[in-house]
Amino acid sequence: MRHTRIVVTRYGGPDVLQAVEEEVPEPMPGEVRVKVLAAGVSLPDVLAREGVHPETPIPPFTPGWDLVGVVDRLGDGVEGWRLGQRVTGMPIHDAYAEFVCLPQEELVAVPEDVDPAEAVSLVLNYITAFQMMHRSVRLARGQRVLVHGAAGGVGTALLQLGRRAGLELYGTCSAGNAEAVRNLGATPIDYRDQDFVQEVLRLTPDGVDAVFDPIGGAHLWESRRALRPGGRVVGYGLASSLRVDGLNSHKPGRRQRYRGMVGFALNIARGWVLPGNKRIVPYSIQTLKRLKPGWFKEDLLALLDLLDRNEIRPIIARRFPLRQARAAQDFLSGGGVVGKIVLVPEEA
Repeated sequence: MRHTRIVVTRYGGPDVLQAVEEEVPEPMPGEVRVKVLAAGVSLPDVLAREGVHPETPIPPFTPGWDLVGVVDRLGDGVEGWRLGQRVTGMPIHDAYAEFVCLPQEELVAVPEDVDPAEAVSLVLNYITAFQMMHRSVRLARGQRVLVHGAAGGVGTALLQLGRRAGLELYGTCSAGNAEAVRNLGATPIDYRDQDFVQEVLRLTPDGVDAVFDPIGGAHLWESRRALRPGGRVVGYGLASSLRVDGLNSHKPGRRQRYRGMVGFALNIARGWVLPGNKRIVPYSIQTLKRLKPGWFKEDLLALLDLLDRNEIRPIIARRFPLRQARAAQDFLSGGGVVGKIVLVPEEA
């Protein structure tokens, strides 16, 4: 039996994404073959394609951090899983495919009656939001929060979970997405036409308790200016740092993936030294998953339960057939996306 897999042939733009037809992979001992029902499309996928994300494999490779599917075949020695069972996982790469083989311990059971596209939104986006809010800074009801990129996949997750936790929310976004951000319970701030620091301090003169910043670089220090004394900036993603610094290498395949992280470390150190107890805290979902795998499964199961009980509702920006992965990444890179972009099987 053959299947389709999307491959990054070399580092570069969307044109390096190619669909290949090949034999369906066979699970090794201890692995489960999963038929993919939904694969998330996220900025880390784009950064990996460009060759600047720290988790990027050497081409050729298949992108895709998160997936939801059904158990299709069991490798030798696999226990606790059954054929046809819905599962999810975060392999970091390989999810842009019709079939994927994953270690059995990496899988988490998914309720049978939830939308696979909504369930896959939880794996990267909602766990990131949940852990930043409750494990990185441990916010309490009534505290004030600024979310950058509030209309995006992680941004909408932060707003939904923040409203549920009773937080006072502010979110930077484009003017076109202001209504969507407002509908999620936050006060929108137009990042193009407004100085977000001045606007936050106008709305809440003492500043906010936390800022969630995926941009990195000098933007982290601007975010720190919006904090009250004792507040925290949670930096995740480092999109601008990786792109600006990481693409400086002129040697193909030799991207300088870690240069942007040096500036991040310096900003963290400055926050500890300067007065006001306003600190910058790093967050990395993959690092925390490796250090605390139990937390990842615990948090994902809690979020899946909330989804099953209709207490959270991820926003699906658009569903693309798997073979249109290039168009899906183009759509994401174009900006203005509200929610999560998902790849689905051709027949869907």
